[in-house]
Order: sequence, then structure tokens, then C-alpha cells
Amino acid sequence: MQVKSILTADQFTRNDLDMILKNTARIENLLKKHKQLKILNEYILATMFFEPSTRTRLSFESAMHRLGGNVITAVGMQFSSLAKGETLYDTLKVLESYADICAIRHPKEGASTVAAKSISIPVINAGDGAGEHPTQAILDLYTISVHKDITQKKIKVGFVGDIKYGRTIHSLIKLLSNYNATFVFISPPEIGLPDKYKDTLKDLRIDFQETSDIQALADCDVGYITRIQEERFLDHATYEQFKDLYIINKNFLKSCRQDIIIMHPLPRLNEVSTDIDQMPQAVYFKQAEYGLYSRMTLLLYVTGQLDKLDAFT
Repeated sequence: MQVKSILTADQFTRNDLDMILKNTARIENLLKKHKQLKILNEYILATMFFEPSTRTRLSFESAMHRLGGNVITAVGMQFSSLAKGETLYDTLKVLESYADICAIRHPKEGASTVAAKSISIPVINAGDGAGEHPTQAILDLYTISVHKDITQKKIKVGFVGDIKYGRTIHSLIKLLSNYNATFVFISPPEIGLPDKYKDTLKDLRIDFQETSDIQALADCDVGYITRIQEERFLDHATYEQFKDLYIINKNFLKSCRQDIIIMHPLPRLNEVSTDIDQMPQAVYFKQAEYGLYSRMTLLLYVTGQLDKLDAFT
């Protein structure tokens, strides 16, 4: 088995991304004809989620089942031997004997990299604290590619909300930097873009703007909205100050470009109003659906089995 972990959005080249997008589209179309693509029927995926998750964990597990594979899971620190004081290293070394792939979510930034250095099976970063979430970024990139011609046209992407702790934003910035994209970061300065990401954009000579004014979203092609993450704040008063600052509703969309798409990694609180759910601009539920197809692609990618898709076409 070819061992290829997914730890950071930095690891993908433009050619990698184009290939992943192409195969994700293939899988989306194939699933209209087949309930299962039995390619990984001899494989076991371990989902190790030490932070809450719905879409990421379930889409990974569904993706593995759709590929004919099997899943074992551990959810929550309190339900694993980590609660007894076992080190993450020991947990992973044991897991290595039970599974062929490990998807891990952990509250500590860099945990997936530690995991990949500890075990010999592919490790997939399913979110590491306030660090990165590369597989979410892949499905986000696919969502944008479905609605916007990112390979040929320049696009302007507005990120709204928690830019500092928003790991989905951090990873998506890196992926979009491979395309002709410019960025607007809309947030209070206290939860603005960390300097290391600004420095990267400056080094790449990619245009970006920082503002606290939500009206900056009006002329964007993509609006990527995030919730203010209460669990990342040490000071609850600061969270209360920011939690209702930006709300995207039907009235606000009237001031935006008619062809803007509104994305959200979910879960949402009230930052995206339900009154836009049925509007063509709202693509966040499709975005969640695309997580299945993209994670099927990534499971085939880390196991070196992407070429097996040819048997279904």
C-alpha cells in the first residue's frame, strides 16, 4: 500500500488539486449510477475524533462505506484510554495494528503531524485545533469550482467571521493561492488573520484586504461565512462581544452581487439566516454533500487506488 498522509494544505500543488477536483467530479457522477464503488473493500478506516464533529466524521465514514471499506471509531477523549492517562502516541501505536488509514481530529495544533510520524499507515488531518482542516478545504475548493470557473477566471473571495481561529479558512487560503484569487478578510481586528498567513500572501504577491465592514462582501464572487467559535476563547466576554456581529440574511444579499455564492463549513448559529436557505446563492448544504465525494477521492488518494475508478467508467 502506498502511504501518503494528508496533513496540511501546503502539500498540494496546482496539479494535485486539479487532479483531485477532476476525480471528485467523477465520483459524484458515478454515485448517481452506483451505490457503492467497491475499491477499498479490504481496508479499514479508523476515525479518531477527540473534538466534536458531525459532517467531517460522518462523511469520512460514509465515504469509506461507499468505497466498500470498513470503519472503526473512537469519539471523544472521555470515551478513550486517553481519559485514563494514556499518551496519544501509545493510542496511535495500538491503532496501527487495527486499521489501514487513520483520520484524526484533535484539539492540539499539529497533532496529525505527530500522528503521521508515530505510525506507518496514512494519517488524515480532520482538524487540529485552530491550525488547519485540509480535507474541508478540498471540499470547499470543489464547491467553488462547481459554481465558479476558477481555472480560467479571477475570483474574489470574502471570508467573514472568525478569521483568527478558523482552521477551515487557513487551509482554504492556501489552496486558493494556487489559483487566480484575491481575498477580503472581514472580522474585528481582535480575531483577524494571523500574521503568518498574511506573510505568506505577501510573499506570493496575492492581493488581500482586511476590514471590519461587512459591506466589503458585496462585490465578492464567494462569501465564506464562519461562526464565532466560543470554544476557542479563553475570555467568554470577548466571545459575547463578537458572536452576533455579522449576520447574512435575505435583506443583506440584496446589496451583494447577484451571482455571489454563500458558503459555510457548518455548524452555523445565527450568522447565516435561514431565510436564505432556499435562495440560489446559498450553497452550504451542497457544500456539505460535496464532502462525501471529495473524501472518497482523498481516501483513494492516500491508498494509491485512484486508478481503480477507471473500472467504473
